[in-house]
Amino acid sequence: METPSTKTPHTFSAFETSGGARIYRIPMNAFPNFWAYAYLVLVDSYIVLIDTGSGFGDSNADLETGFEQASRLLGRTIHVRDLTHILITHGHIDHFGGLASLRERTNALVGIHELDLGSLTSYEERVALAENRLKAYLTEAGFPQAEHQDILELYRINKLLFHSVSVDMTYESMGMRLGPFVMLHVPGHCAGHVVIRLHDFLFSGDHVLDRISPHQWPERLTHWAGLRHYINSLGLLVDWAKDVSLTLAGHNDPIVDLPARVDEIRQLHLVRLQKVLEFLSEQHTIMDVSRELFGEVSGYDTLLAIEEAGANVEYLYQRGLVRVANVSDFESRTGPVVTRYKQIDDPVTRKVTILES
Repeated sequence: METPSTKTPHTFSAFETSGGARIYRIPMNAFPNFWAYAYLVLVDSYIVLIDTGSGFGDSNADLETGFEQASRLLGRTIHVRDLTHILITHGHIDHFGGLASLRERTNALVGIHELDLGSLTSYEERVALAENRLKAYLTEAGFPQAEHQDILELYRINKLLFHSVSVDMTYESMGMRLGPFVMLHVPGHCAGHVVIRLHDFLFSGDHVLDRISPHQWPERLTHWAGLRHYINSLGLLVDWAKDVSLTLAGHNDPIVDLPARVDEIRQLHLVRLQKVLEFLSEQHTIMDVSRELFGEVSGYDTLLAIEEAGANVEYLYQRGLVRVANVSDFESRTGPVVTRYKQIDDPVTRKVTILES
């Protein structure tokens, strides 16, 4: 449930790849005390923006300021209207929310992975369906019924800032390549998440972040999300990006040693999964697991914590390490049922490796 640090200075920076591409990192205050980066990239005949910020508050103005700073360094003016392409790493609003404004000011071609296409083109529908699944999940997780409405309102608050927009291309239909930009599908944090390689640089979106582990939620809420997909994607990335010298993420600082950072994230999840499995030696709800992992939290962190806890329990359930302890409640009731989980301790499960290789 970690969120990007508010302590690190969020500064405009310039980079150059081994192939001579110029990259400008643009910091945006996506939400109050929540910073994100977009990247303006100039290579060959391409003028590309990777991610757009949230479109909320000062985010669009911050993006415009970044273009002005890049122009001063270049010695020539680069406007939003000069963009040839806008590439979205994944379908979360802090990375695509600025599209609504940009679409009115540029003819740049917009690309996203197929599995996140509907997040842009059928936005209202996706939000309505996601909220409906979340309502059931809160009940199943044992979240206090009296607090459901408050947490749902927090969920909605930044979802009302965007509306459906058109998309010009999807990555798989392009062969996962646009000129010198090469994409890899890395589901987990988001269904259609991609990382983008340009020469010896990698744009990782939220898939790998410095100092924090990207937020996870159960596949029960979002298809192709979930810790199982995320762990598998980390393994794919290390081999695919073995020649990368610098990773530029959607939040926090650049990553110099990508394999080492991936190992750190995997170790964090292993420790957390072991803790959850031990806690489930007695039967508990996902809400109990959330409190065990993160203590008492408030505001939007409450939702993040219960999603992250659910991702861990779901992963252990998928691995056959825990079971539903109150199956009889499902037989006697209709609709969502508060679900209790308990560790399975037998000769077979004792040989199961918690973390997939």
